[in-house]
Amino acid sequence: MNKPWLNTYTQYNMQAEITLPAADYSLLNMVEQSFIKYSQREAFVFMGKALTYQQLDAQSRSFASYLQSLGLAPGARVAVMLPNVLQYPIAALGILRAGLVLVNVNPLYTARELAHQLRDSGSEVLVILENFAHEYCKITEALPTKTVIVTGVGDLLGTAKGLLVNAVLRYVKKAVPAYHIAGALSFKGVLHSGAKLPYSRPNVGMHNTAVLQYTGGTTGVSKGAELIHSNIVANLLQAQVLFESANLQREGETQVILCALPLYHIFAFTVCAMYGISNGAKNVLIANPRDIPALVAEIGKYKPHLFPAVNTLFNALTNNDAFNALDHSNLRVAMGGGMAVLPSTAAAWKAITGKPIIEGYGLSETSPIATANPPTNADYTGAIGIPMPSTDIALLDDDGNEVPLGERGEIAIRGPQVMKGYWQRPDETAKVMTADGFFKSGDIGVMDANGYVKIVDRKKDMILVSGFNVYPNEIEAVVTQHPKVEEAAAIGIPNEKSGEVPKLFIVKKDPSLTEEEILAYCSEHLTGYKQPRVVEFIAELPKSNVGKILRKDLRK
Repeated sequence: MNKPWLNTYTQYNMQAEITLPAADYSLLNMVEQSFIKYSQREAFVFMGKALTYQQLDAQSRSFASYLQSLGLAPGARVAVMLPNVLQYPIAALGILRAGLVLVNVNPLYTARELAHQLRDSGSEVLVILENFAHEYCKITEALPTKTVIVTGVGDLLGTAKGLLVNAVLRYVKKAVPAYHIAGALSFKGVLHSGAKLPYSRPNVGMHNTAVLQYTGGTTGVSKGAELIHSNIVANLLQAQVLFESANLQREGETQVILCALPLYHIFAFTVCAMYGISNGAKNVLIANPRDIPALVAEIGKYKPHLFPAVNTLFNALTNNDAFNALDHSNLRVAMGGGMAVLPSTAAAWKAITGKPIIEGYGLSETSPIATANPPTNADYTGAIGIPMPSTDIALLDDDGNEVPLGERGEIAIRGPQVMKGYWQRPDETAKVMTADGFFKSGDIGVMDANGYVKIVDRKKDMILVSGFNVYPNEIEAVVTQHPKVEEAAAIGIPNEKSGEVPKLFIVKKDPSLTEEEILAYCSEHLTGYKQPRVVEFIAELPKSNVGKILRKDLRK
């Protein structure tokens, strides 16, 4: 296998390989070392309230102790359905420290989506924000979930501020719909109880499962990418090489990371939370990045060194006068991922901040970073970069053979960050893994003579909305359950803000069906980014001679 990217590593004086720790090492070792080394530093900040590494140690251990008191088997799954609040890192680390598996859940999921993920993962415990608890109450089918822990946004912000924040959300903004979950526990109560319980450090190693990260399914059913401790440890070591080349971490300095991406998404989980903890960084948590004025105020206050984001957020900031007026001299790395960074956005960002957007590429299945541009690149390249250290990229034709440099092929990734497989779905795993250990991404790319990869097409029918994968089959499976729908097909169409949005084609069963009815139905059963923005009624859907819907014809 030709590896032209190695020349680029030499050019930038970057380390081309990482060395993984011993088999008995795990993420527990990493966080425990940080708790000791950085005990007095602030680890996470939310709405002005800071949580130090010492406090994070104590509270995550209390949470772990409580989970252990439930008698869960080693490796049991615990689902976390939280936005970027202080409760998230406490719960996530507590789950890992208890020897259990973290299942990240999008807080905006509907009851249907939540029920599938809880059942598929076998999650016995659910940690949920009260704002979304009403969706759990709508689930009527049997679930493996025995314990539900509920929390409010303000619960860890201190007595006065916390009461005020919760009161405003509950009674002024009406952001907490009524719910009743029999036997539900409070997050604060669990921490209080856990602090009095013994903690037993589990015997966890590199081969143990750490996280189930759910990704869209081509069959309309999402699958859990099973990430073991070594996958995430490897990606952290790879990120360390990448960011060291930008002199991101400086001796005696507390690195500041602006975390505007949701922590339940693998990009933020690894690049913000886990990378930040491993380096004693301060993560500034942003729960609502759509509130641009509030986000700009936080950027101005904390002056981040590292800012990972998606194109839509970079673009929104470049169009904000207050952001343009800020002092950006602290910024060292702006990392773009999740979706393509547009050249116009990259140019505007560089003009304002003086720093290029360093574009990377990854997937839930790769923990997530597979490729990235060296941060020492002076300008935006339009490519997704070179393979991370200890990572091989092959571009494959339809027969699984590697294509020559400069020719199109499916991007396939092999490295220590590639998942163990899809949770309890060996058939689905077999579809994406080659015999020699490459994960087939479904994206079509080309590689140049320096090892830089550029995405040119998508093999799958996936729609990419602001960095989130949306699979047409899932939309179609939901919409065709509407009694007035005969058939449906979904495609992605370009959108200036989010890259793409779903468009729905429908063949009516009942002539009275309206666009408003369909949009309302989708709103009930699909989370926001999956909902179609455009509906077109059509007499019949184009199909192949075996009856398969031809989405490529609809795109025309």
